[in-house]
Formats: sequence, structure tokens, C-alpha cells
Amino acid sequence: MATEEKVKKSLVEKLKSKYRIAIFNEQTYEEVFGMRLSRLNVFTTVGLAMFILIVSVIFLIAFTGLKEYIPGYPSAHQRRLIIQNAERVDSLIVEINRRDKFFKDIRSIISGQVPEGALSAEDSIQQDISQSNINFKKSAQDSIFRDQVEKEEKFSLSVFEEKSQKFELENSFLFTPIKGVISNKYGATEGHYGIDIVSEPGAHVSSVLEGTVTFTGWTVETGYVIQIQHSNNLISVYKHNELLLKKMGDHVTTGEAIARVGNSGELTTGPHLHFELWYNGVALDAEEYISFK
Repeated sequence: MATEEKVKKSLVEKLKSKYRIAIFNEQTYEEVFGMRLSRLNVFTTVGLAMFILIVSVIFLIAFTGLKEYIPGYPSAHQRRLIIQNAERVDSLIVEINRRDKFFKDIRSIISGQVPEGALSAEDSIQQDISQSNINFKKSAQDSIFRDQVEKEEKFSLSVFEEKSQKFELENSFLFTPIKGVISNKYGATEGHYGIDIVSEPGAHVSSVLEGTVTFTGWTVETGYVIQIQHSNNLISVYKHNELLLKKMGDHVTTGEAIARVGNSGELTTGPHLHFELWYNGVALDAEEYISFK
């Protein structure tokens, strides 16, 4: 036991013992540089430097385009194909399940059995009996309520005002979400329902009109996304953001900052904003209504 303690003490003393590194002039023997170090200091410094180097390399590969050059790492086009193939496989699985159920029901009908999920004869009779007992006659309270509503709405112009209010997108002012260069136009590729605007990373993204935030979240393909519902069935969508400044349910005004430009998501090739404009469920070319210069 004593020998082990002596060995441990000697190791600790060796690690803590100081050594002097000096550089002398060969001709004058004058000391040019000197430094005192211990083995513990050397190990600590080298270990810390290696840790910083490893972390820096990991961050460079994970958050920059250097990962595209790693052998075996799929490119943006390949990742897009992988996602599309996964969606197609899911659709095929659903169709196969529907086909199998259809064949199963056909076999049940041919064999004289009731298909799964279908109503039996007794159930259908009970349903007919329950429906036949429903009374569709007007009650006295219902007639009084109808007369009251008809009197109130007889001279009301609200119905005609709603029909006369039409939203003309060409005559409305849409605020520019961000100034920049358009790198990918509307419909440039299949399924590209918006435009890509390249701008300075971290720049503020503004709302094109007053509205309510109906969606905020993160997806694998488009990164941080924010969606705003405006009046007259107009929707604006902002994708690949670095940071979202609003949350779901917030009311925003025209030109108010809602996010920051980023490079999030798998389907991105650099810091930019993917902007979409939808009217009555139809995608629009935002360049026809907004100037991004």
C-alpha cells in the first residue's frame, strides 16, 4: 500500500513539476525567449486546442455547404428525390390497402357474407325505423323565431354589401417582404409555388399585409416557416427562416417584422427567403404584385 501511494505521489509531482523552455542566442548566449511549463499545463493546452478544433470542424460541416463534399452525403437534389420517393411509397401503400380491402369485400359478397364495415339487414331496418320516427313538423317556437328573423333581415343591406365587396389584388398595396435578388422564379421547377429571394443573412422579413399568424413551426424540408392569413382569403407563406419573431395567433400589421432570413431546412442551397402568395386556394406569382428590388 505504501509503495502504491508513493507511486501515485510521484506521478502527481511529475505532472505538477515545472520545466523551463529557453531559447539562447548562439553567439552571445543571451536568452531570447523563456517559458515555464508543467506536463499538466501541456496536456491541458493540447487537449483544449484539439477539442476546439474538433467542435469547429463539426460546426463547419453541419451548418455550411461543406457537407455536400463529404463522400456518401446526398446532394440537395438527391435529398429532394428521397423525400418525393418516400411520399410516393406512402401513397402506394395506401392504394394497396384500399385495393386489398376492395378484393376482400368482393370475396365476401361472392361467398354470401356481409363485407366488413357494412350494415347488416337488422341494423338497416333499425336505422329506417329510427329515421321514420323523426318529426319534421314546425313547432310554434320555430315559427315565432322564423318570423322574428325575417322581420329583422327584411330591410337589412348586409347581404348585398357582402356580395358587392370584391377583393381586387391588382389595386391593393402589398408591402415588400424583403429586398434582394430573385434566384428562383415562380414555377421554375415542378411544385415550386413561390419565389426565392437572396438577401443578407439575418435580415428582417416583413408581412405583406395586415393579418393573423395561422402557422409557425419547423419542417425537415423548409426549416422555420411562418404563415399569415389576410383578409379576403389571401395567404402569405415565408420559409427557410433563421428565426421566427411571431407565434401562432399573433396579429401583425403591414410591414411588421415577423422573421429573419436564414438557411434552415433540407431543401435550401444558401441563405434566402422562399415566399409564397395564395388567393382563394390558388398560388400566385408574387412578382406580378410586389417589387423586390
